[in-house]
Amino acid sequence: MPDPAKMEAAVHAYVAAFDAGSADAVAALYAEDSTVEDPVGSPLHRDREAVRAFYAESMKTGAKLSLEGPVRVVGDYAVFPFAVHLNYDGGPKRIDVIDTFRFNEANEVVEMRAFWGPTNMHGF
Repeated sequence: MPDPAKMEAAVHAYVAAFDAGSADAVAALYAEDSTVEDPVGSPLHRDREAVRAFYAESMKTGAKLSLEGPVRVVGDYAVFPFAVHLNYDGGPKRIDVIDTFRFNEANEVVEMRAFWGPTNMHGF
């Protein structure tokens, strides 16, 4: 079973790495055979390199993340609410998101799913 403290630390490292614009640091949190589904229902990004490329593209917007509540850890999952803040199309925008990270025994993220949709997009 993954370590709950390391799982929570990975969430904080994820937010910090994203805000720093480091796709490499984000990808380093993921297992080699990981998947990202952002948002849920979209095509999966499969394997660490595809995950890194996805984040590199996402970071081009200059978006910053802010946790909007405590990280919830249960079993091999960490679940956390956060907001994406970005300037887009002439003004500030916010997207409210809940992510789930599933971890392996090595405390690496093996699956990320992002839950958000049109009603969670503000200022667009």
